[in-house]
Amino acid sequence: MLPIILLTFCAIFLATFSIYLGFAEAKDSPRAILKRRLRHLVETGEGILPDELKADLIKETTAMDRFIAGVPALRKLERLIDQAGLKISPIRFLLIPAILLVIILLIAFIIKKFLLAMILIALFVPVIPFIYLSHRKKKREEKFTEQLPDALTMLARSLRAGHSLTGAVELVGTEMQDPLGELFKTAYEQQKLGLRVTDSMQSITERIESIDLRFMVTALSINAEVGGNLAEILDKLAETIRERLRIRRQVRVYTAQGRMSGYILAALPIVTFILFNILMPGYEDVLVREKVGNYVLAFAALMQIMGFLFIRKIINIRI
Repeated sequence: MLPIILLTFCAIFLATFSIYLGFAEAKDSPRAILKRRLRHLVETGEGILPDELKADLIKETTAMDRFIAGVPALRKLERLIDQAGLKISPIRFLLIPAILLVIILLIAFIIKKFLLAMILIALFVPVIPFIYLSHRKKKREEKFTEQLPDALTMLARSLRAGHSLTGAVELVGTEMQDPLGELFKTAYEQQKLGLRVTDSMQSITERIESIDLRFMVTALSINAEVGGNLAEILDKLAETIRERLRIRRQVRVYTAQGRMSGYILAALPIVTFILFNILMPGYEDVLVREKVGNYVLAFAALMQIMGFLFIRKIINIRI
């Protein structure tokens, strides 16, 4: 009973602590949100802000923010969460896999029938939030890349209409949907705090990984230094990005058969194993009960994963 009591206590404690952090974040005032943005500006704006202003902004941050800034792993996790577009602190995010782990272990100790399988599941379940975070980050980057050519065209037309670059950035941030609209709004707000437009656009490259965005920021920086027809440059860049997207879609069509083959080959042994257990009970008991059979299953699972990863590597053509 002691392990069950301890695990129950840990689960209740973690759940209560996560609820408390949720209420704490829900009560954040606009002033606290502004402070977090300024702290992010301090971290990413190397050489932009004066040292005195940086020191004052660091003093205004909370103890939790200072703790996160002092731990490299939490700082990387915070950046990954921001790139995924989630509004959650790293501490609260880490509570999710911790709670899942405690719940699975608690169920394993209560049932006791499939203890080994439940422990293996408990080792895998905490990874699911990080897989979801990586998936959401990838989808957000893909959506941003799809939006960027239209945003560049809008910038070019706004410049030809006589607007300044600052006004064009504000227009894109207002008219475009998230995530691009949100990032351009952030750049415009940073510009209102005193940054140059090129520096504020450079800062949003830290919030999303996009080679095309870096091309755009490089073009803006060069144009700010040497001059030129910025509208024409942005139009050419938008055309180049659209062509890259067209080629990427064409490559996905050509590799569709390889992707489907990988999915089928990965699922076929699992489906076959389940069907044999349903149609012929006891036929595969040797693999489950005998020690040699367990080694065979583990080796087969390892080779299956390696084969699936090899297929993914072959069909993953970067454009």
